[in-house]
Amino acid sequence: MAIPERTAGAPTWASSWALARSCHPGPTAAVTVLIAVLAGAAGHTAALTALIAAAVLTGQLSVGWCNDAFDARRDLAAGRRDKPIAAGAVRTGTVWIAAGCALALCVPLSLACGPLAGSVHLAGVAAAWAYDLRLKATAWSWLPYAAGFASLPAFVALSLPGHPWPAWWIVCAGALLGVGAHLGDVLPDIRGDLAAGVRGWPQRLGTFGTRLLLPLPLVAATAVLVLGPAGPPGTRSAVALLAAVAVAVAGSVAGRRRQRAAFAAAVVVAALDVALLVGRGAAIT
Repeated sequence: MAIPERTAGAPTWASSWALARSCHPGPTAAVTVLIAVLAGAAGHTAALTALIAAAVLTGQLSVGWCNDAFDARRDLAAGRRDKPIAAGAVRTGTVWIAAGCALALCVPLSLACGPLAGSVHLAGVAAAWAYDLRLKATAWSWLPYAAGFASLPAFVALSLPGHPWPAWWIVCAGALLGVGAHLGDVLPDIRGDLAAGVRGWPQRLGTFGTRLLLPLPLVAATAVLVLGPAGPPGTRSAVALLAAVAVAVAGSVAGRRRQRAAFAAAVVVAALDVALLVGRGAAIT
């Protein structure tokens, strides 16, 4: 099935807007802002924080554009008019070029933060590309998310003066957040993915199984962030852990009747995890 192409007379701003929408702007912006805030909390200078944010932004842009370009024919077959390529608002080749340019910029920006730090970040970006190009349709679809999210706090820590190793618990929490993000990202599209022959880990679990499992890695991430650092957890951290467990249980119970309740609960738990992650920024090594 041919992909509809943008008409030659369409205004430049329209195709530029379509290209911007192809990068998955919500997750791209969220991850970039989170890591920039984490870098500032960890003690990086404003200049290095900006450099880390630029490296993460270009990496996320490359992954988002790669995803939409690679999935263009599947999106068209599924009638995904919300996807700019499938809607004919931007050419597939243009999105591939944008992905390649963003990746090319990501390499020097990452390595400018330090060879080891940059290599760790680029390994995470490579894992995300592997997900887009191959692993998305396998039982290992969770692995690139875990590796990619784990690489981000490691990138921030290794960019500090002296290039200290990140604390085990923040890398572990990042990996668990990645698994939760994968389940949450795929959940709304499981039926369509199965119809298109995509059988990643959440698709194999099915809508019901994924909805029930979704809060678990996020609650586990909360537990790691609260209990992992040395010393007893503070009152706020303990309250956050109890709140995460309560919200996750409530979401799972309510999810039996209202399908989106478990997903909403997972979003709340993820927000708690992000707050804890940023709050632990000064102790990530």
